[in-house]
Amino acid sequence: MKRSSAEIIREYGPFPGVDRVAGVTYDGQQVWFAAGDKLAALDPRSGKTLRAIDVAAHAGTAFDGRHLFQIAEDRIQKIDPKSGRILATIPSPGGGGDSGLAWAEGTLWVGVYRERKIHQIDPETGAILRTIETKRFVTGVTWVDGELWHGTWEGDESDLRRIDPKTGAVMESLEMPPGTGVSGLESDGGDRFYCGGGNSGKVRAIRRPR
Repeated sequence: MKRSSAEIIREYGPFPGVDRVAGVTYDGQQVWFAAGDKLAALDPRSGKTLRAIDVAAHAGTAFDGRHLFQIAEDRIQKIDPKSGRILATIPSPGGGGDSGLAWAEGTLWVGVYRERKIHQIDPETGAILRTIETKRFVTGVTWVDGELWHGTWEGDESDLRRIDPKTGAVMESLEMPPGTGVSGLESDGGDRFYCGGGNSGKVRAIRRPR
């Protein structure tokens, strides 16, 4: 396994009225982050929040190109970002213990924190299609260029891990500074990851290694 220190490019926040940042996703222009009772849109250039959707947002967040998906306790909500309406709801595979959420290959990928698992699920029904076992608690999930990455957070230690999607074996680790947690993870499709910062109330941009 290749190990290196995570390079934090930029920190955003803390934000007014936000105590905790959970899931994060990127729609090509804005970073959306889950803040408990709302989903907020952040401009990564200016660092300003642009708008918010009043919806339960407790853990992972994902974007499929048209819709936002948001974990709220034991369910996953499909949301129209323009109107803020919840269009559909499916059960989450972890029954409330879910953490990260990502969209890839026409399906949702859901991290289950303490079970150390990532489930690929049907976005229409919530049916589990396959399961990847991991070595650490899963706090965020993202796919980029055919690579599967997930965030971890145990005690004071946190990192971003690239894993083999077939075996779960760790291929690469980007270690965060001590006490800097990762509570959500998304790639911008290019050279950076966006990470939720948990109780710090921050979002961080991390350089993706080439």
